[in-house]
Amino acid sequence: MAGPLHGAPTADKGVHERLDSWKAIGAYLKRDVTTVQRWERRERMPVHRHLHDKRGSVYALASELDAWRQNRGKLFEHSPTADAKVGEPPRSLWTHRLLGIAALILLALAVVPYYVLHRSGVTNSAATKITSLAVLPLRNLSGDPAQDYLADGMTESLIARLAQLRDLRVISHTSVMRFKNPELSATEIGRRLNVDALVEGSVTRDGNRIRVTVQLIRAMSDEHFWSETYDREFQDALGLESELAQAITERVEVTVTGAERERLAASRTVVPEVYENYLKGRFAYDRGRTKADYQQSVDSFKHAIRLDPTFAPAYMGLSQAYTILGSVAIGGTPAETRPKAIEAARKALELDPTLTDAHVLLANIEQEQWQWRQAEVEYRRALDLSPNNATAAWGLALWLVCQGRTDEAISWVRRGQRLDPIAVPGAEVAWILFQSHRYEEAIQELHSVLAVQSDQLDALSTLGFVLSAAGRDAEAVPVLEKTIAASKGSPAAIGVLIRAYARSGRRADALRLLADLQRRREAGYVPAAAFVNAYIGLGDKEAAFRALEQAYLEQSNILQFLKVHPYFDAIRSDPRFADLERRVWSDPITTSN
Repeated sequence: MAGPLHGAPTADKGVHERLDSWKAIGAYLKRDVTTVQRWERRERMPVHRHLHDKRGSVYALASELDAWRQNRGKLFEHSPTADAKVGEPPRSLWTHRLLGIAALILLALAVVPYYVLHRSGVTNSAATKITSLAVLPLRNLSGDPAQDYLADGMTESLIARLAQLRDLRVISHTSVMRFKNPELSATEIGRRLNVDALVEGSVTRDGNRIRVTVQLIRAMSDEHFWSETYDREFQDALGLESELAQAITERVEVTVTGAERERLAASRTVVPEVYENYLKGRFAYDRGRTKADYQQSVDSFKHAIRLDPTFAPAYMGLSQAYTILGSVAIGGTPAETRPKAIEAARKALELDPTLTDAHVLLANIEQEQWQWRQAEVEYRRALDLSPNNATAAWGLALWLVCQGRTDEAISWVRRGQRLDPIAVPGAEVAWILFQSHRYEEAIQELHSVLAVQSDQLDALSTLGFVLSAAGRDAEAVPVLEKTIAASKGSPAAIGVLIRAYARSGRRADALRLLADLQRRREAGYVPAAAFVNAYIGLGDKEAAFRALEQAYLEQSNILQFLKVHPYFDAIRSDPRFADLERRVWSDPITTSN
């Protein structure tokens, strides 16, 4: 697959005529590298590209450059009088005066902007410094849609490597996938993601060979300032990802520590079938909507592990898939899948302690099990590895709000939102504000989200929670009804709607809906938290505490927020609540592996 992009040299070209780098080409033409690269782009200066073992490179033939230069004209002549034709009479004095005036005008035009920039403290280098970027989904150019998993998987891996750099903010894979088939310009995408630069490119697979082409674009100006093509055997895909990350890092000129450089360079060869199954598992997980999708991802990850039990990313993917399979939204129960998710996450970190997402995942699970100290250690470790990881910042914010450290929690969730406004959207910020009893700020945040996307489910659900906590239950009712319709019967939203009905004078509607929820529990699993919210809203303390005991046995997520959840204020003074809080914080249930 390797070959020049502009045609191969003919057989009669001598080796001694070849100029094997941009530097050599620039020296031959007596220009700097930036200038000759611009000539190649804009004026079709003949430059060839070939691919060797490590990185695509360029070369040019002196004879072709000579011919191009001759056809281009006299621009390369260095003598100030070289443009004068033989026998041409001297210019008139008036002509010289005009030229002098023009030179002064040009000088002024050049000096004044520099002076203005210098006086304002803005230099060209500062204005163009890149501190944030987004890797847009690589395009699949293989001609086979079934190969989409390869392009998406390589995009995700490249993001994960770059995200380890402390001095570079990198947008998450979840966020950039919204721009897989963009109709927006690079400038508009950059504005929405709040980044300085974009990486875009393509992946082509031909049997056991892959070719990846990438380019860097300045988001503000849409300037394409670097591009490169790589050609590899499929088994060296991980090495290719490492090279891509290192090359991008060099081009954006970000400061890299020794430890970060080691992590960027770390790679290994992988059996093609192992990597394919891993990428297929990631693809199924990322597109997941149903239980079957996530089960398919589990099967692919397990296949990769059977073929290579030392491949850490497959264990991390397996842990993520088990976590989703245990969620209420998919119809599972945490008790079924948490032990498997923990085991897989720990195995991933045993094999590769630098997997940031595995640390975050393990922290999430440990927090759900009320293993508070261990969860904090994992969140902090993730942020040590990837300081700009928005998901880790959001996880730590949740941990802090559960401790009652609400101001710190708000600071961290705001930081996560600044790092990646899509990965940490307004609904997540509002949830922390809600748990901090800052209702009006939460409502304002949610209205901002819904003004852009009126049916955003998380924002609708959270708005219902907040309005009820704020005593605006009549306003909460239509919001929660819309949430239940959109979510096809979310038990959490039903529990809060029962509360809102009861507190807004519609007790008969509340009891009718509660009876429906109880019948639903007889047919299948309904989380105890839904009944906790319902009974507290109805003022039935005895039933509420029975539901809380069931929530304790289930290790329900709602019990993470015992110290702060506004709905618990109504029963917080009961001695039974103090006993429950002691058990959650001092004597948590442990789950065996």
